Amino acid sequence: MSTATLHPMTEHPMPGPGARPGPAPRPMPGGRPTPQWWRDAAGAFTWLTMLVVVALWVRNGGIQELATVGGGLMSLGRLLGLVASQLLLVQVLLMARIPFVERSYGQDELARRHRLVGFWSFNLMVAHLLLTWFGYAVQTRQGLWGTIVDLVANYPGILLAVAAVVALTMVTVTSIKVSRSALRYESWHLLHLYAYLGVGLAVPHQLWSGQDFVGNRPATVFWWTLYAAALGSVLVWRVGVPIARTLRHRLLVAEVRPEGRDATTVVVTGRDLDRLPAAAGQFFQWRFLDAPGASRAHPYSLSAAPDGRSLRITAAHLGDGSSALAQLTPGARVMIEGPYGRLHGGVRTRRKVLLIGAGIGITPMRALLEELPQAPGDVTLVYRAHAQDDVLFADELLALAGQRGARIFTVLGGRATSRESWLPGSAAHLSDTDALRHLVPDLADHDVYICGGPRWMDLVREAALAGGVPERNIHLERFAY
Repeated sequence: MSTATLHPMTEHPMPGPGARPGPAPRPMPGGRPTPQWWRDAAGAFTWLTMLVVVALWVRNGGIQELATVGGGLMSLGRLLGLVASQLLLVQVLLMARIPFVERSYGQDELARRHRLVGFWSFNLMVAHLLLTWFGYAVQTRQGLWGTIVDLVANYPGILLAVAAVVALTMVTVTSIKVSRSALRYESWHLLHLYAYLGVGLAVPHQLWSGQDFVGNRPATVFWWTLYAAALGSVLVWRVGVPIARTLRHRLLVAEVRPEGRDATTVVVTGRDLDRLPAAAGQFFQWRFLDAPGASRAHPYSLSAAPDGRSLRITAAHLGDGSSALAQLTPGARVMIEGPYGRLHGGVRTRRKVLLIGAGIGITPMRALLEELPQAPGDVTLVYRAHAQDDVLFADELLALAGQRGARIFTVLGGRATSRESWLPGSAAHLSDTDALRHLVPDLADHDVYICGGPRWMDLVREAALAGGVPERNIHLERFAY
């Protein structure tokens, strides 16, 4: 090995002048470019449906009802309730694993938008309840508590709507960062499923008591279509497709081996895997059916490019699920959901690529190094690890670099304590951006793929932006829930 100018960043040697890179792997379907209009279409759908909701409210006399105090409160409350319902269904669609939405946004951004839309929907729902309650109280003069009793006792579907509010409140409270961090992932995920119950319980209230439903054919058609789209998307993409793919490909564990000091690699084989639209950099939700905890799915990235014959994952022992991988036995049946994620070659827009991973985040980077079409010098891989013993795939990475003509750096050492940095403490005298430019002088001309801990990825992203890389050319994926 030859040591770069900047210690402790070590560049591993390129093949000699007479060596030629090996042939590029056959591109798999998942590596196709992702059209920009897919993303635009998904965003336009959200705003268009909200515009229709407001238009239907106006058509149904919503503005005229603002003339009186009671009528105005109820009309405004009705509008907020309709928008809350629309956002709730958009929230379901965001996480329904619709392929073109998934490939356009990636799980990282979808999860953030899902969270933001969810809080807005909940807040508008609370405002809808309060405004409707006060509006009825003003009109009926029964008082606040008398109005509640009258609504629950005499209006069909209201009691179910109250149950829906309880379910959605539980989901929202457990989604707040403090509450979420106190729960195991499995517990949080189970509670989160009550959101579907809340959506279902809210439907009768709208159909039986909603002024914008009763006797209003355009509104009825619109809302039934939106509900059907949400339900159909969940049933097709979150239930039907995973079951169909599992049955078709008949996946079985073929090999289990330790990887490094504290990780496990699992190789899975099956039928017709060349027809599975997976690409390097993507991940699946995995269930190992013959092992404990089979009811819980875990997200693991592919650690090797799909070759049409097998799938390979590598996971660090960070929890019960990943630690249990070491106990798997060959022949165990496997169920998959996916492929998911936007960290694939389809989002690449430039010839030059920087792959930068930390810890177990090297797994999708290793797969991308193997699959990305490249000429010698096009791809640089930077691997951040705590110590040499923590480096995974050392021999494989060197072999791939020789075949593909890539440059590889390892960046070793404990984290910096003097400031937040993606660098180790021994290199903290450099700025984060200067360090990237030292490794990749023409940084601004690269697509940058990042995978590692959430805060570490943020720091690398900020350094890349400061180094002149446009936002659209930075690709990352978070797995934190």
